[in-house]
Parts: sequence; structure tokens; C-alpha cells
Amino acid sequence: MRLSQMLFVTLREDPAEAEIKSHKLLLRAGYIRRIGSGIYAYLPLMWRVLQKVSQIVREEMNAIGAQECLLPQLQPSELWKESGRWDTYTKAEGIMFALGDRQERELGLGPTHEEVITFIAREMIRSYRQLPLNLYQIQTKFRDEIRPRFGLMRGREFIMKDAYSFHTDETSLKKTYQDMDQAYRNMFRRCGLAFRGVEADSGAIGGSGSQEFMVLADAGEDEVLYTADGNYAANVEKAVSLPPDVQASPFKSYEKRETPGTDTIEKLAEFLNCSETVIVKNVLYQAVYDNRMSVLVLVHIRGDQDVNEVKLQNELVRQASRYQAKSILALLVPDESAQQKWAAKPLPLGYIAPDLGDDYIQSSQQVAPKFLRLVDKTVIDLKNFVTGANEKGSHVVGANWGKQFKLPELVVDVRKAKQGDRAVHDPTQTLQSARGIEVGHIFQLGTKYSQAMGATYTNEQGEEIPLVMGCYGMGVSRLAQAAVEQSYDKDGIIWPVAIAPYHAIVVIPDLNDPLQVETAEKLYQELNQVGVETLLDDRDARAGVKFKDSELIGIPYRIVTGRSLKDGKVEVVERASKKSQDIAIEEVVSTLQQWVKAAI
Repeated sequence: MRLSQMLFVTLREDPAEAEIKSHKLLLRAGYIRRIGSGIYAYLPLMWRVLQKVSQIVREEMNAIGAQECLLPQLQPSELWKESGRWDTYTKAEGIMFALGDRQERELGLGPTHEEVITFIAREMIRSYRQLPLNLYQIQTKFRDEIRPRFGLMRGREFIMKDAYSFHTDETSLKKTYQDMDQAYRNMFRRCGLAFRGVEADSGAIGGSGSQEFMVLADAGEDEVLYTADGNYAANVEKAVSLPPDVQASPFKSYEKRETPGTDTIEKLAEFLNCSETVIVKNVLYQAVYDNRMSVLVLVHIRGDQDVNEVKLQNELVRQASRYQAKSILALLVPDESAQQKWAAKPLPLGYIAPDLGDDYIQSSQQVAPKFLRLVDKTVIDLKNFVTGANEKGSHVVGANWGKQFKLPELVVDVRKAKQGDRAVHDPTQTLQSARGIEVGHIFQLGTKYSQAMGATYTNEQGEEIPLVMGCYGMGVSRLAQAAVEQSYDKDGIIWPVAIAPYHAIVVIPDLNDPLQVETAEKLYQELNQVGVETLLDDRDARAGVKFKDSELIGIPYRIVTGRSLKDGKVEVVERASKKSQDIAIEEVVSTLQQWVKAAI
């Protein structure tokens, strides 16, 4: 392609709306254009990148026996109501675009396709002889993000590969899950990315286990905790660790003490001259379930630890049946205005004790009459601990479970693992932290959707058994931007060769020099003929502008038909290293061909 004929406009300044470097560079280099909030047009250079990523994905999926299909983007609400996710996606998380047609039927624009694919399986799979089955698609998805940001990283419309597998049992599912794991690793390696597979929370998708694939980058929204031995890595939402050892309590007997101005753990520990590890803090939450019932939750956790709200929300979903509910619409830390709606009297915030009375909750059909009390594992063995006294400006010291306070029945793990903690698998290893961009997520769904939607198969004994399922997502457009976030310099993008829009660019410094033009035309034609995808910068512009643009758009190799022509050579510059060398004209095509082949 000749740049003089391409829709190609670069910007010298960073666009005001761009926050992270990859977003700025993709806009400046003419790869994408913003159409609306979280909505972008993929321009010709970007579309070539996306096609290359898609092709790598397609090849690896086909290699493990997955079959490509294309599912509808418009999805009837009835299917989502069968699975129980309609309210979750349209109200709780609120990420589905919902609409009505002229017959007033409810529809959603697909953020994912578990319901649709389960419907197809219900209609078409009859016998164990048809299994296992693995289907995938590469398609635009829609999610109504609360705050679209970072360009293609968190847009409202994006390209995704999603696959779904069906099995007779968990053993078969695990085999496909491992095949997918390897296929994903192959995809990322082929795309030239540094990545890490990590344990992950399954979120609204659900299932027994899942793994995320993170492209490592400082601008990543996710925190990854890992060990140097390579035996553990997890998203902080899912991570587990060993907390620091408890220090001895200085309090030998139970008593109430005045502790004015100690409404935080730090102030309290300093005031009492004790370790935060001997304090039990009592954290209040308000869970709103999908039947609009509010439940007040008290979490008892060690003073030096924080609540992992993802783990807490998962635990509250497990408790949903107590309240005739299935899922959670919201998890809140109730402020004073929220408390006024349910509190029968002012709460002793900052000084709450584990035995805070249920009489603090006023009678209401929309509010559960009792606190749901959860005790984290970090505090069940504490002796002579410090905690609130249910009175402003007062705490108790020397308290014990079974004496002053009843230990709640629900013992949970809701603490947040953090950098520096000891690893569970090897306490000599400490957790380290890195930032990552989630570009892939694979799930072992089990029978969550098949049971809810009645998707079964007949086994060898003639019994109707729910299908066992897996699902496997990858953000194609997000991956492309993640590659930029991972690899750039002060001059622009540095594309990995495998997914660069073009492998090489031939630059003519002076269009008025017939030899420069002739040599450039010859190399341009010959390189494309042997499979080295090449741009020709034949624009009527200054040489400096052309060089700056070639670096900004990140083409891996630049060939300049300049001063070296008098010696029968051209300058070849590698974008990543900026290493320059003069190569004989007759050797350029074979040299570039070898370099590209080696790189991909």
C-alpha cells in the first residue's frame, strides 16, 4: 500500500481524552478514531492488526479441534431469564444494553453468549456420541461500561473471541480446559507478548474454576500477586496468602476502656500501645439481593487485614438462598444517609463490637431483621483481643471468643492478600506484585447453565444428564492495544512483527531524485511479492516528517533509499532497537524475508 493513497493522518500532540500511553499513540498514529464514549472506529492500519491477531487466534483454536461459527448479537431476554442472569446484567452489574423491539419484546445486545450457545446445545445435542464439542466465534460484543476509558481497553463495543465447550463429565472438561490453556499461551507467544496466567475470580460468568491471562504492563487495571519460584500467580481478587504472625496481646484481663478519637485501627493501636494483629475490627456492609431484600452484614476480621470485597460478594451469593434470592445487585458500605433508611438508632461507627444488637435494625419488609455475621479465619484463634464496645469513644481489651463474645457460625476467608505476604504453597516465598491487562479468561462452568436451561444429553445407559460446559474468552481488540502498552518508546509504537500492520516501510526521502524513486518502487514490489508486507511512503513531504511518522506508527523495519544509493546500498533501520545498517540493494529482499520469518 502506498501512503499517498491511504487514509493516513497523524497527530503531533496527545489528544485530550487519552489517559494512557497506548491510547494516546493509537490516536496520534491514525489507528483509531473516537466516535462516542467508549466507541471507536478501527481505521485501515488498526484493522490489519486486528486481522492478524484474529488469524493467530483462529489458527490456534482450529488446531485443538474447535469449530468456528457466528452467533447473533441480538439476544432474547427469555434466554437470560432462564439462566437467572437478566437482572444481574441489566440491573446489578448493569453492563448489558437492553432494548425493546416494535412488538415490545425485550432484547439485549450480547456482552457474552453462554445463554445463546446453551440454547443451541439444548436444541441440537442429543447423545453422548456428539461429545465433546467445542465451538467458537470472533465477534463484536457490547458492554455498557460505567466509565469507558483507556480507548480499546475498556470500551462499550469491542472485538472478542469466545468459545464454548460441551462434555459428558468433568474429566473431559478438564482435558479441553488444559488444551485451551496451552492454545492461549501459544497465541500470546505468537503475538510477541510478555504475559502471565493467573488464578482468577469467576465473577458473573460463574463456574468452579477459572484462569486469567494478563499482559504485563504498568498501566494495567489489575494487580497480580505472584511468587518468584513461578509456582503461584493470582489476580488480587482471588489471591490467597498467609497473614503475618499474631503478636502477643499485652492485655491479660477483660475490661472496658475509654479510647477517645480512635475511630481507625491505626489510631487505636497507637493509643493502646498494642499490635494491630490483636484487634478485631467489625466492618459493616449492606448487601442488596436481586429480590430487593437488603441484608446488613458484619464482617469480623483482624485489624491489620482488609476485606476483599470480591471474596465477600461471592460468599454473600452463597448465602442468597437464606433470603429467597439468587444473586446480588449491590454491595455497599452504608454511609449516614443510607443508614437512616434502615437503622433504628444511631450506630457506634468506628466502635462497633462483634455483638452489635439486631435491635439496631428497624422493622421493614425490605430489610432482613438480623445482621448476617461473618467471621474471617484471621480472628477465630485470637486470645485477649481488642475490639469495639458499641459505644462512641470506648473499646474493650482482653476479650475472648466463647467468653465475652459468641463466635459466629459462618467462618469465611474474605481477607485481601497483599504484596509481602507469605505464600501458602511455600512460606519461604513472599508474594510480589505486578500490574496486568486482562486479555483472556477461561472458565470451567460445569452444569451452571445447562441445569438452569435444561440442556441435557442421553448417556450410554439412556439417562438424561446435564451437559458439562466450559467457556473461554479473549479480547482481540484489547490484546492489540495491550501490545502497544507493553512496547513503545518516546517516538511511538513498537509493534511485534507478527501483528504489525506491515512488516516494512520503504521511505523515499526525495521524490525529485529518480534513482531514489526507482529503487524504492523496485524494493516495494519485490518485498510484497515474497510475502514481506510493505508500505511505500511516496508522500510529497519532508524526509524528517516521513521518518517521524514511520517511528510513530511502529512498522518493524524501515528502508531508506537515501545517500547510501551511491554505493549500491540502502539504509535499513530496526524499529525496536533503532539499529541502522547499510545493506546492498540486491540483498535487501532476502535479508528482510529472513528477519520476518525468524520474528514470527
